[in-house]
Amino acid sequence: MTQDAVRDFARRLEQLLPQVMRGFVRRHHCFAYKDKVTLSQMFILEYLQEHSPSRMTELANFMKVSAAASTGMVQRLVLLGYIQREYNQKDRRVVMIRISAKGSEFLKKMNQQRFHMISSVFGKLTEKDRQEYLRIITQVRDILEKEDN
Repeated sequence: MTQDAVRDFARRLEQLLPQVMRGFVRRHHCFAYKDKVTLSQMFILEYLQEHSPSRMTELANFMKVSAAASTGMVQRLVLLGYIQREYNQKDRRVVMIRISAKGSEFLKKMNQQRFHMISSVFGKLTEKDRQEYLRIITQVRDILEKEDN
């Protein structure tokens, strides 16, 4: 692919990706946003579902933000009852974050809704197109992960 072809592809994708994301967000909107859970907070919940309990510093590193910024995101989730803070008895500066049962249930419902939305949208494509999409998106993910490490 020539440099011009790559630039043309990048311009087209730059236009399409926000449109596709907005389309998915609109379909995902009603459940997630009734409690005003942001996309960043969803990432935190998903991270904690797999890595609970975690230190605030681990969460900040995962989110690629400062500890102060992650504290603000966490506070809203604590107020909603989706996560809990646990303080070390020996050193109160050490704060562990754990997803709560309410947070796990919220995430379960979000994932069910996401599954149905994806099934609905991608069910309108052929099997061949779905397989091609998976092949390409997997390659893109692998490239991004390799560059992150």
